[in-house]
Amino acid sequence: MLELLSPAGSFDALRAAVCNGADAVYLGVEGFNARRGARNFTLQELPEAVAYCHVRGVKVHLTLNTLVGDRELPAAADTITAAARAGVDAFIVQDLGMVELCKQIAPQMPLHASTQMSIHSLEGVREAAAMGLSRVVLARELSLDDIATICRQSPVEIEVFVHGALCMCYSGQCYMSAVIGQRSGNRGQCAQPCRLPYGYDRFENKYPLSLKDNCLVEYLEALSRVGVASLKIEGRMKRAEYVASVTGIYREALNQGRIGEAEKQALRMAFSRQGFTQGYFNRKTGPEMFGTRIPEREDRGFLQAARASYEGVEPQRVPVRFYAIVRRDEPMQLAVEDAEGHVCRAVGSVPQLAEHRALSQTELEARLAKTGGTPYFCQEIRCVLDPGLAVSAADINYLRRDVLTQLSALRGRVEKPELGKYTTPRRFAGSGTSPQLTISVLKTEQITKKMRQMRLAMLYAPIHEILLYSDFYKKLSKTQVIGAILPRVTKDAERGELLSQLRHLPELGIDRVLIGNLGQLSMARELGLAVAGDFGMNLFNSRSMAVAKELGFSSVTASFELTLPQIRDLSKPIPTELLAYGRLPLMLTENCLMRNRAGVCSCQHGKIKLVDRKGEEFRVVRDGGTCRSVILNGKKLYLLDRKSELSKLGLWALRLSFTTENPTEVDGVLAGWHGEAFFDPGACTRGLYLRGVE
Repeated sequence: MLELLSPAGSFDALRAAVCNGADAVYLGVEGFNARRGARNFTLQELPEAVAYCHVRGVKVHLTLNTLVGDRELPAAADTITAAARAGVDAFIVQDLGMVELCKQIAPQMPLHASTQMSIHSLEGVREAAAMGLSRVVLARELSLDDIATICRQSPVEIEVFVHGALCMCYSGQCYMSAVIGQRSGNRGQCAQPCRLPYGYDRFENKYPLSLKDNCLVEYLEALSRVGVASLKIEGRMKRAEYVASVTGIYREALNQGRIGEAEKQALRMAFSRQGFTQGYFNRKTGPEMFGTRIPEREDRGFLQAARASYEGVEPQRVPVRFYAIVRRDEPMQLAVEDAEGHVCRAVGSVPQLAEHRALSQTELEARLAKTGGTPYFCQEIRCVLDPGLAVSAADINYLRRDVLTQLSALRGRVEKPELGKYTTPRRFAGSGTSPQLTISVLKTEQITKKMRQMRLAMLYAPIHEILLYSDFYKKLSKTQVIGAILPRVTKDAERGELLSQLRHLPELGIDRVLIGNLGQLSMARELGLAVAGDFGMNLFNSRSMAVAKELGFSSVTASFELTLPQIRDLSKPIPTELLAYGRLPLMLTENCLMRNRAGVCSCQHGKIKLVDRKGEEFRVVRDGGTCRSVILNGKKLYLLDRKSELSKLGLWALRLSFTTENPTEVDGVLAGWHGEAFFDPGACTRGLYLRGVE
């Protein structure tokens, strides 16, 4: 049966979700969750929240889905311990290090891969399953066919978002808020720069990054048919009335198998951005997917009705069976049993002989069935009743209340969890020599004569460029170690083509790839290629570095959301490189921004930029050979004048990333590597290495 999973950003929202039919809720505690701006729960409140849900048959999934620094890991371990003791049913995680920490501290706790893991393929799901995760929340950019392909062969449960806000960027791959304002989406502090106005090539009051909200309420049967386990409603930042109305409508749609116009209108009243979209789900991306929130006058009647669904009410949602024995000369006995097999008993007084009217079975059943004001409804009553006896309504009511109170206590009880102790991972200092140089290019023409004459630790080029100019790279591989850059997104329908491309690499003298997603590991392993981890892996702490080593990475790239001191202190069990120059990638979008602008795709040759209200420019390029867009930062990251400082961080290599540079500009940067480095604050930035992120 499909699980309906609702957001709970506050206790009011929690009650709203439960009272309106949620099967499970997801919530966060202070810190370590991707909606730190929500009211959230304290660790002291968590046991009460869990007990409230469990009594009513609702599961609680705790969000621990942010990147966590080394110094935060002990506090994260304390949170995991407290949450396990509170009785939560699952942890939702993003950080590979947090996956391992959860397994160490609470080994019996189910782990769910957050959508922040950017998992969008069957191979990504399988990698998550191999790491011990029991459910994967898929990327929101997938179509029904994509989801069906994954569900057919998935070894674990699949969860999909069905309603609520859509990020313009693949979740987990957005760095725009962090780079611009130090508020990291990967750390739960996204400032939503995608909701701001931009123009193409010059500022206009348009919103090319603001997507309408997702709404799949008409496709629930299709999702059930392909094997989805859980339907997720987005909205931990939204008010309780929103949670109440949306949860109630989706519950009704699941129960009735249909949705009416009145319900659709109610969803729009709850929240929309000029309507809804099913663009990703139906493979119809484009400008019609975009919209903004237009301030509207609040409908007080709508809000009052929503509040009335959870304030001061107790929906009867848990079925129970009563067993009553009323016999002559014996105390009355009553027991109650729920579907999980919990049984509670109570004993009353001895029945009196009836002087006027004896208690009938119909009357006894009617009194026992009065469970209003409790979470329970009477599913069945079995009675043994001797004739000619009288029992007062007060006595029956007392016994009924007694057994149901016992049942609530039993259902809310938490079994003592199996807990491990926090231990610090073994520390590896990394390289003790000066970092070597690696270079990545977007275009083959950026590989200048000067670059070819340099001694590089690695030269990365997109795989489609390598195959397009195969003769050039075959010759170059005799003097340079070359790594093929894979697109960060490879859906299952694209896997065959990429696998075919990978098979050509060995004949060109290329035996390694650079990947930014878990789903590409298996393809590289299958062909015996060495695997380097790119920034998209979001390696943020020493535990995640250890996991990367266990997964078989030959080298990794440290997250560029770390500060230099954090990178220095990071354990480096495998060679680690750092992005030291280039336009940082801010967003990776399924929507082709060039096609959205012109109506036709020109991303292979086109050059565009977005301009914000402050005049900042953001160049747009495509992700490898795909029709997906990468939005680049306007200012270039530049650390070449700090090479001596970087040499003390234990790094294997520093990477120069060339994206929009022409050959002359490339050679100018290479001159900076050789000692002619100059930092221009007008055109360059230190990124987050000095500022850090929230």
